[in-house]
Amino acid sequence: MSNLFQDIPDHLPEELVTVLATSPNVRIERIVSGGHCSPEGFWYDQDDHEWVVVLRGEARLEYDDGESLSMKAGDHVLIPAHRRHRVAWTSPHEQTIWLAVFVSEEMIS
Repeated sequence: MSNLFQDIPDHLPEELVTVLATSPNVRIERIVSGGHCSPEGFWYDQDDHEWVVVLRGEARLEYDDGESLSMKAGDHVLIPAHRRHRVAWTSPHEQTIWLAVFVSEEMIS
């Protein structure tokens, strides 16, 4: 058994991504951010759908159409495949812990 809140370094020079489980159609990741955000002008454009929940901390997602989502612990969203998005901000005062589930198009159809 593992715990999502353990084995996290106090100082993170970069976002920490840990793959927890994977199969041909699904990937589950724990992501830990400590004030990290996407580089200016960078947009994720993924082949998979992404369901993401903030377990601890706060964050703000932005979409390339101008929509912005402020997220706190317990908030979750499904980002459809190829919906361009970025992490605009994560709390610099505490670690933001995400759980992300990536699901291939074949799994949804």
